[in-house]
Parts: sequence; structure tokens; C-alpha cells
Amino acid sequence: MKIYDFRSDTVTQPTPEMRAAMASAPVGDDVYGEDPTVNRLEKMAAKKLGKQSGLFVTSGTLGNLAAVMAVCGRGDEAIMGTQGHTFLHEAGGVSALGGVVINTIPNQADGSLALHDIRGAMRNPDDYHEPISRMVIVENTQNACGGKELGVGYMDSVGTLADELGLHFHVDGARIFNAAVALDISAEALLQAADSITFCLSKGLCAPVGSVLCGSSEFIGRARRIRKLVGGGMRQAGVIASAGIVALDTMVDRLAEDHQRAEILAEGLAQISGVVLTKGSPNTNMVFFKLSPDIGIDNNQFINMMKNNGVLINDTNDGEIRLVTHHDVDDQAIEVCIRSVRQILNN
Repeated sequence: MKIYDFRSDTVTQPTPEMRAAMASAPVGDDVYGEDPTVNRLEKMAAKKLGKQSGLFVTSGTLGNLAAVMAVCGRGDEAIMGTQGHTFLHEAGGVSALGGVVINTIPNQADGSLALHDIRGAMRNPDDYHEPISRMVIVENTQNACGGKELGVGYMDSVGTLADELGLHFHVDGARIFNAAVALDISAEALLQAADSITFCLSKGLCAPVGSVLCGSSEFIGRARRIRKLVGGGMRQAGVIASAGIVALDTMVDRLAEDHQRAEILAEGLAQISGVVLTKGSPNTNMVFFKLSPDIGIDNNQFINMMKNNGVLINDTNDGEIRLVTHHDVDDQAIEVCIRSVRQILNN
């Protein structure tokens, strides 16, 4: 049976072009700054995002950790959303390893942070009873809130407020290129107000490993030290960085196909009795839905039934099903998924 995997865009397989690039990549010792392929990827990423410098890291989690620790000292505070990936899904690393206090404020339905909530979260720097507010983190697209893209107007407004408050504005942009493609603007334009950005090569862009953290040269210099501190220094890393170069060259524009397939998937599911679309689905490459209570099966049973039909899916902490489209989900996969949901619920 052919398996169709909708669990996440992290399951994407490297393309043949990526595999060929990995086999022939010129390499050196990246800790010495001598890997030409890593250096090329970092410069390429920084240019695409409109920042001075880039840092190749193993994961988005490490990129966000390095960003926070490059800005905040022990006891300082980072403001982020209650549904933010850094808060929910990064093992508390900024606190456990960096001693950084997390101050969470509510995410709005689209994943944004309300400006008045950011302002309200600011500590009084003259009150020595309180930690010092150093940075604000916005996730775009915001996974837990449905994958909705946050527009340039909002991003600019956060940047303006952060400047006023003296905060560093970091973007957890694991899927920032999905946002840019959905908005039909460049990632550089979308991030013009951000001080730093982490994006993943290993999700919709299909590279097997890695993320890139971008920001000012001074900031990246501090982040590079943090990367080494937590064991993230790599040697002949050009082997994997080469796939990232191919990803940036060939995989960004095609994200629109994933978004289109998410729309077709949502339209098909919406016509099935017992399926209730949630979180404004579809958004970019994500579709969220719940099963009607009267169906008589729970999520675990449904997930197992779908697996028996060759379709892999996940549920969320909110009791929803999340489907993610990506390079390895083709038109046939969409048809099989819709048909499987219909067969299970009709029975």
C-alpha cells in the first residue's frame, strides 16, 4: 500500500537535485569558518531575508535558542505568545539553558500578538523587583493557530513598537516563505522591521536538515558563540548545507502548489458530514478540523483507521486533526485522503 503522509511538512524527502548536491559539495571546517558551502548558504539566506549575516544551525529550535541567548542575559525576559512554538515545543530551552524568563501573552485567532498586550507585558526597567524585558518573539506563520500568514503591515507595526520599547524583535519564521508566498511579497519585504529571523530549510523547502538564523553581523557573532556553547558547532557541514542552497533556489515559489492543494483538501473535507473545519482552514499549507461528537469515534480511532487506509495524520493538543500539505503530497494524495475520510465517517 502506498503511504500518504499528512502529519507535517517535516517529513519531506530531499529531492534528487539535493542528493546530488550533497554528494558533490565542496566542504571545509565550518567551526573555523572554512566550509565554502556553509558560507555560501549563510550569505544567500541573509540576502534573501534582507539581513546582514546568517548562521546555519541544525534546527529551528537551536536557531530560536541562539537568538534568545544572544539578546537576553540570565534573568532577562522574552515576551512571546501562549501558543508560540518557542514556549510550547522547544523543551523550555531558553529557560533551562539560558536562564531567560518567559512572559507569555495571548495569541489572537490569527496567531498575532496584540500590540497593547506587548506594551502591557513590558517591565519597569527601574524596578529592581522585576526582570528586564529584552525581546519579543512573533511566529509567522503561526502553527498552533492554524498556519495563517501575518501581513507586512502587522509585522511593521510590531517592529515600530519594539523600537519604541527598546525590544529586540525576533521572528520564529519556520515557515516564513509560506507566509511570503501566500502574501505574494518577498520574504525581505515581510521581514524589513524584524531584527532577527529563524527559518527552516527542512519543512516545506524539503531539505533534510537545518535552519538558518539571520540578523545583524554583531548579533550573528553572538549567536555563533551560543551555537558552539550548546554543542551545535559542525565541521564539514557543507554536505547538508548544499541541500539548503538547492532548497532556496528551487523550492520557494512552488510552495504555492502546497497552498492550492490545501484549499482543495479543505473544500473536499467540508462536504463530508461529521467534519468541522476549524481555525479558519485552510491557511497556507495547513488544514485543521474536528470530528462531530455524534460520529461515535475518537481521534485515536480515526487516526488508526486513516492509517489502515494508507493516510498518516496527527491530532493536536486542542483535540483537532491537523493535515499539512507539502512537496510529497500530490493530487492523488489529496484524493485518497478525502476519500478515506468520507468512507470512514459514512460507515
